[in-house]
Amino acid sequence: MSAAALRVAGLGKRYQLGLTHAGSLSEAASRLTRRLRGLPPVEAPVDAAPGTDPADKKGDFWALKDLSFEVQPGEVVGVIGRNGAGKSTLLKILSRVTSPTVGEVRVRGRVGSLLEVGTGFHPELTGRENVYMNATLLGMSKREVRAKLDEIVDFSGVEKFLDTPVKRYSSGMKVRLGFAVAAHLEPEVLIVDEVLSVGDAEFQRKCLGKMKDVAGEGRTVLFVSHNASAVRELTSRALLLSGGAVIQDGPTSDVLSFYRDSSTRGDGNVRSAERAFSGLSGQLRLLEARVEQEEVPFGGSIRAELEIESAILAGEYTVGITIFSQNDQPVASGFSPSISPPAPGSTGAAGIEISALRLAPGNYHCTVSLCDARSHSTLLHDSISNTLSFAVVGYPVGVGRWMQGWGGVALNLVLSDAGGTRTGKIRHASPVLVGRGVAPNRCA
Repeated sequence: MSAAALRVAGLGKRYQLGLTHAGSLSEAASRLTRRLRGLPPVEAPVDAAPGTDPADKKGDFWALKDLSFEVQPGEVVGVIGRNGAGKSTLLKILSRVTSPTVGEVRVRGRVGSLLEVGTGFHPELTGRENVYMNATLLGMSKREVRAKLDEIVDFSGVEKFLDTPVKRYSSGMKVRLGFAVAAHLEPEVLIVDEVLSVGDAEFQRKCLGKMKDVAGEGRTVLFVSHNASAVRELTSRALLLSGGAVIQDGPTSDVLSFYRDSSTRGDGNVRSAERAFSGLSGQLRLLEARVEQEEVPFGGSIRAELEIESAILAGEYTVGITIFSQNDQPVASGFSPSISPPAPGSTGAAGIEISALRLAPGNYHCTVSLCDARSHSTLLHDSISNTLSFAVVGYPVGVGRWMQGWGGVALNLVLSDAGGTRTGKIRHASPVLVGRGVAPNRCA
């Protein structure tokens, strides 16, 4: 086996909460303020492995903990995980934006990073001047920039405004130009962070196409995204991060399935789960929640089985379900018809079906709530987040790919003629032009 293109060994990154960067102006001001107030100075963090340094304090936070993996030349690897898992910290270390507290990183060849595209643009300089400056900062020579300038500008779509100061660009134009510059680097290792979550649908398609081109050229790619469909399409291997460590490493489909399953409460039992809200009545409790199928075809139905425990005599209740996307954004909500509760001290079952599910393809999880049927907006018996998890697969008829910028719900559009009658196809009549004193034009 050839030498690894990227090797991470025992990587750890520790932050001391509330401590600014040593040596900075803000840190000097902080030290002066503490001295004037008669407070002891705050000690800087000491580099050491997690759990081995007696100087570890309650205020220490390890963003990464003993993280190790290798990526071979030509591999396209996805990095996934919930917010706060350590993905951004890992990318900053690999991109040399920050240094690790412990451990080492070895990279063969030049590294190109698409983290915050457009960062560093000078507002007073023109787009052309910023292309040269930004490309130089990213490691391109002046000769490389000249050779690729036309290609960069064409990809960005801002040719008309190339000699206009960037301060007059919209945020979308800056992102387009920034991505165009970074995407035309030719590094041996390319690190990409959520570039498919910015811009309009057309720009996202261009980003995805460029990513495929880079991967097809045999270069090593590390791709971080919350978009499971993009990760599945672009990568063959994935790393799942949680709490600053790799908890799953393997084929992309297997890791995505594990990630989806891990958002449920084990086997569906939620007895020990933390409740989503405070102030719950406790009259009814959700003991178990599960879905019958992990994958739902686009436009199909999903059924959830719930087990409910009644603590005391309660009135009729309804089940409320809110569906969240993988990046924790609410997508849709609904309430069931009224249900009679179990007898006090006993349990009962309830089946809930969500039909004609026209959610965009992707991974979802739910919050399930038990509400008083008479006033579910004010009296909440129980509510558990992340109790159900499923994936929508497939696309609407005639659509081969769903772009993130299109939203989370696929609309069902029905054609009708001028009289409101539904029809499968509309034929537009040729226009008839009428002018004053002129006979109407007639089409033969």
